[in-house]
Amino acid sequence: MFESLTEKLGSALRNLRGVGQLSESNMAEALQEVRTALLSADVHFKVVRDFIERVQAQCVGQEVLKSVTPGQQIVKIIHDELVRLLGEGATGLSTARPLRILMVGLHGSGKTTSTVKLAKLLKKRGYRPLVAACDIYRPAAIDQLEILAKQEEVAFYADRTSQDVSAIGAAALAAAGAATCDCVIFDTAGRLQIDTELIEEVKRLSAKVQPDEILLVADGALGQEAVNVARAFHDALALTGLVLTKMDGDARGGAALSIKSITGVPIKFVGTGEKTGDFDNFYPDRLASRILGMGDVVSLVEKAQETIDQKEAERMAEKMRKADFNLEDFLAQMQQVKKMGSMQSILGMMPGMSGVDIGPGAEKQLARTEAIIRSMTKQERLKPEILNGNRRQRIAKGSGVKIVEVNQLLKQFQQMQKMMKMMKGGGAKKMMRQFEAMRGRGGFPGM
Repeated sequence: MFESLTEKLGSALRNLRGVGQLSESNMAEALQEVRTALLSADVHFKVVRDFIERVQAQCVGQEVLKSVTPGQQIVKIIHDELVRLLGEGATGLSTARPLRILMVGLHGSGKTTSTVKLAKLLKKRGYRPLVAACDIYRPAAIDQLEILAKQEEVAFYADRTSQDVSAIGAAALAAAGAATCDCVIFDTAGRLQIDTELIEEVKRLSAKVQPDEILLVADGALGQEAVNVARAFHDALALTGLVLTKMDGDARGGAALSIKSITGVPIKFVGTGEKTGDFDNFYPDRLASRILGMGDVVSLVEKAQETIDQKEAERMAEKMRKADFNLEDFLAQMQQVKKMGSMQSILGMMPGMSGVDIGPGAEKQLARTEAIIRSMTKQERLKPEILNGNRRQRIAKGSGVKIVEVNQLLKQFQQMQKMMKMMKGGGAKKMMRQFEAMRGRGGFPGM
């Protein structure tokens, strides 16, 4: 979402390299570019104005530390101000048990999906959640919640005959108590726009169930409109937090950068994809680092720990050390990486790669590679050297690709095996020299 902003901020900050001291004159042009970048990202103009004023006040006249450059120093200042803008401090949920969470928002914001995503997240953290269907207007919403809850093995409650939302909420609390659930998440109805009827209904439900948290689910792609929606709901319900959805899209990200400053309500969770696992706590400092192209190694490591099997990783490491790595192992590694999310999201967490857009082509190439390997027999995956012309032709037809793509994959795999064998023999330095030589001649073909 922030690729364009990252690129523009990086360009603005590069202009300060080589400057011995930060002053009004050398800061003016750079801050103008920062201002333009933020406005282009659909950040509220008042938020941009205050942000620039705070940065300028801290930068002008500061002596640059001997150990850092002016560019590095201003990056630190901008990073800290971005964290402040995004909402510094604790953004966790209440520790009450049973925990009662009311999910509110407009129709189409991803409220029902976010309800189950949050339930799944809390389940991993030791809670026994129950999701309650309190949307009496859309039977499809009740069905969707039930299907997703069953998929994630989360308790579910609905009353398809009642038209009294408050009564449904009270019954859900009773059902949760009977099932010894210590967390109830209420999925409420939405509208295409805010109206009195919607607000009054949610108010009645809130008064009945006495929630510990009232979370607004807002579509991050709405930009400034998401800020207006948050302000209206907060005025009526006293929100305790926000859930920003569709943060993996190509929207400009202005909502995330404006909403805390304008409404005073902290962002607590973000949805970064369509899968139920694409949901996590919101960390202002981590997002600020990603916006500035510094990556988010902490989140990357946490995601890897959650999704990658430790014993399997150790087994693969041993096979690589012994140069005993085949296409069956390669396929298993691809499956492990896919669990972590899209390649674009993984790149965004790596330092220096936040602004790199690999496009949909990379994901399609991975899918083709997987299709090619899956079209092989197990024997062929274990011993790629037996793949003659006829076998390769069969694999190409089975995976729906051209034979040249099969040949290219096998060639790349052979090169990787050669590197592993060189490492095994203690030839790391020799391998690096050969790598540098090949890179000087144009790199590895097709890799």
